[in-house]
Amino acid sequence: MRTRPTLSWTPTKDLPPGTTDPQPVADALRTGGVLVLSGAGISTESGIPDYRGEGGSLSRHTPMTYQDFTGGPGARRRYWARSHLGWRTFGRARPNAGHRAVAALGRHGLLAGVITQNVDGLHQAAGSADVVELHGALDRVVCLGCGARSPRRELARRLEEANAGFEPVAAGLNPDGDADLTDEQVEGFRVVPCTLCGGILKPDVVFFGETVPAARVEHCRELVREAASLLILGSSLTVMSGLRFVRQAAQAGKPVLIVNRDPTRGDEYAVTRVALPLGQTLTTVAGLLGVPLDHAGSSLSSP
Repeated sequence: MRTRPTLSWTPTKDLPPGTTDPQPVADALRTGGVLVLSGAGISTESGIPDYRGEGGSLSRHTPMTYQDFTGGPGARRRYWARSHLGWRTFGRARPNAGHRAVAALGRHGLLAGVITQNVDGLHQAAGSADVVELHGALDRVVCLGCGARSPRRELARRLEEANAGFEPVAAGLNPDGDADLTDEQVEGFRVVPCTLCGGILKPDVVFFGETVPAARVEHCRELVREAASLLILGSSLTVMSGLRFVRQAAQAGKPVLIVNRDPTRGDEYAVTRVALPLGQTLTTVAGLLGVPLDHAGSSLSSP
């Protein structure tokens, strides 16, 4: 069943304060078997904004829901106009120190896997292998009619051809890859259909209000069962898609550690929350473990 999204969360109880000591994170990683669950906060240093942190996009922007997207052509025109413009910037984002640290820790055999709530592909661009994209990826497109998948760059080219001269100035970029535009700015934007069946094209991501595929959820649950501990990086855990894995780990007696500057919905299950910037924290942790960071990093597919 699909429901309206949970966009905000307010603590209902006193939560333990955050710490500035990353040593517990280093200690957990030293023993290995750590499963990483990352959120939008790990990509802010790459220029992709968070939803709920300081200056988060929810203060000015309500994300597209599955119900709205499928509900009529007007919503799809607004989405694709904004997403087409946002992709030009989003698609050029590069991994930051946090992504590179996660990749380095994985190469040194300290991780049990990486689950990301992000749709930006930056973990893979930094070199992480076998990343589970919980909410899909913006560099792919799926047809709701025939199910065909295709690269985002192909759709970008077709939208460019169908909307020559479309060059509005956006007020900002959002974590889901779309830009802030007014209704007047998107008026007249032409949406293109699936080339195979003429059906509706949708980014291959899980919209707010849409359910994560059951097989993907079960795969993540299995990773939690096999892990020694769970490390949350840059997620408020407001939505259940990520919080359920925190609860699962805690119920199984596995340590949950969080690196997030602000309190999260999972703090009550965690043994510690490090309230420091992610890039700084993970670089420090890698140094404590003697793990060198690869400072290279490719961008996503060219828009």
